[in-house]
Amino acid sequence: MTTAQTIECQASVEGPESMPNEPQWLFDGSVPEDERARYTSDVVATLKTVFDPEIPCDIYELGLIYKVDIGDDRQIKIEMTLTAPGCPVAGELTRAIETAVGAVPGVLGVNVTVVFDPPWDQSRMSDEARVSLDMF
Repeated sequence: MTTAQTIECQASVEGPESMPNEPQWLFDGSVPEDERARYTSDVVATLKTVFDPEIPCDIYELGLIYKVDIGDDRQIKIEMTLTAPGCPVAGELTRAIETAVGAVPGVLGVNVTVVFDPPWDQSRMSDEARVSLDMF
């Protein structure tokens, strides 16, 4: 029996063009390269449709998504945080993400976990988020 290998994709995370809101992407070794690109593009586009109801900005640009792990079974595990630990819409946000990402073609399931390490701060926001919130 062989053990599936997880490959971490960090090319887009490191370097001078790094975005502060870029999550860590993990792919099982059995996921072909072309599928990785499609999943990355589709999941990012989908996450950008989910908005924090208290902040007029999407969760991806806010930098709330920390990790996206795509397994060989096409189950997606997402680690995210909240802008504040006592956020009253936490359950609503996780359900919205599970529903939205679950609709991406080829995805067979989604599990969203809320984490608080590292704590979120405004440095995780993209320039797009800063502009939309008048924070420049």
